[in-house]
Amino acid sequence: MSVEPEAGNATAPTPAIAPGAEGIELRSIAGRIARDGTDPRVRAAVPGFDAPFFQAGLAGYSDAAMRIIARRHGCPFCVTEALLDRTLLAGGRGFAKADLGELHDNIPGGPEDQPLACQIMGSDPREMAASALKAVEQSARGDKPYRALAYATPGRHPTTHARQHLRLPGGEQIEPFDPTEGLGDEGCGVDGCEADGGEGESCEDAIDRINALDGAGDGSIGGDEAFGADGADGADPAGLEPPGAGVAAGGRAFATIDVNLACPVKKIKVKARGGHWLAEPEGAIAIMRAVRDAVPASVPCTVKLRRSFDDTPGMARNASRILDAAADLGYAWATVHARTVVQKYVGPSRWDLLREIVRRHPRLPILGSGDVWNAWDIVRMIGYTGVSAAAVARGCIGNPWIFRQAREILAGRDPRPPTIAEQRSVLLEHFSILLAVNRGMRHGEEATSKMMRKFGIRFAAHHPRVDDVRRRFIQVRSRDEWLAVVRDEYAG
Repeated sequence: MSVEPEAGNATAPTPAIAPGAEGIELRSIAGRIARDGTDPRVRAAVPGFDAPFFQAGLAGYSDAAMRIIARRHGCPFCVTEALLDRTLLAGGRGFAKADLGELHDNIPGGPEDQPLACQIMGSDPREMAASALKAVEQSARGDKPYRALAYATPGRHPTTHARQHLRLPGGEQIEPFDPTEGLGDEGCGVDGCEADGGEGESCEDAIDRINALDGAGDGSIGGDEAFGADGADGADPAGLEPPGAGVAAGGRAFATIDVNLACPVKKIKVKARGGHWLAEPEGAIAIMRAVRDAVPASVPCTVKLRRSFDDTPGMARNASRILDAAADLGYAWATVHARTVVQKYVGPSRWDLLREIVRRHPRLPILGSGDVWNAWDIVRMIGYTGVSAAAVARGCIGNPWIFRQAREILAGRDPRPPTIAEQRSVLLEHFSILLAVNRGMRHGEEATSKMMRKFGIRFAAHHPRVDDVRRRFIQVRSRDEWLAVVRDEYAG
């Protein structure tokens, strides 16, 4: 689900609630940020994270093309769209589309698309653990071993909900079952959890068992296969790199695994995923533990959550407990969105409460999210709340220059708006890269043209004749029509 003010599911850009922020001397704060640099704990986890801001995962937007454009304008780190654990595990063409993001859009787009976090979301600790491992290893073992790790009883689908089916590639359907039969109360890594390999088997034990079966016992990461490509194990995904990118075998691994406990979308909540877990901290902690146990120690794990499920004190304590657990489990950082789950994207975020969260959790780097609309907001959020870095989400759709501008501010310069020539260059680049991303699709050019319309509408905000240019982008249906708009409206 994309987040749009026009659809009534989001608030138009407005300032966050931050009493006293108007008194902050932003240039002084920028000088301090530049002098101190990025939080050393964050840099230790991801050396390439060299500035205190990043592109958040955006449903329907942050594919490889958008990420590469952001990086070319100074973005040091990006996050994929939220990917469902079961989609990752199922693999195959029939499972190419997740609830929130398409798999092929979120595989690293070559060496330029690094470092990159793989954001996953789900409802079962074993499934989350297995999907995280599959993402890190880029499906080097093929699909079946990861499903074997996820499903405690062969052919049975663990779930916290009613009896249901899971259809696998090729039409194979896993039978419905009683979710309490033969399973422990809290999933992998907790006393009572049972796996096919023996009573009480943990994720680590199961990984060792699979390693022994498939001969991959060295735990190596990588391989030139990519998950969910074409339904064939080991297939190289077409259309994921810009022309000439060239990725060596083993060079596609994600830099981090990001556990999503934040998504407020209704269908995600109903299926006990994302932000739902802030109402059930035990389940959230079980998922975080399972993922951390399954992923190699060399790969950092992070977590994304809302500041609370709602504004009641009990729910705020739940979120605090989850953050404490993240620190205990060795998570590299937590990204906290300053709205509640119930709030979704409506109404202002609460930077004042985000500041209190930072103060209460000094052991864990807290990265902030919510109402960062321009480069000065990055400085303002860091200066006001004390977060280690600011996530840029809706504020960078059609505005990759926000990252360049943030670097200019930190360097003591005034942020420059993009010239018409710079806008023209980015519009052509973005279309070209997305066309390369989609080159394996049957109607790649048509799909690219339709996908670029939503970006064109946002890019038009920088043009002197916003409404006219926006109307023209809305009508684009082909590469030639896109080029015609750029030629006519961005000449000079």
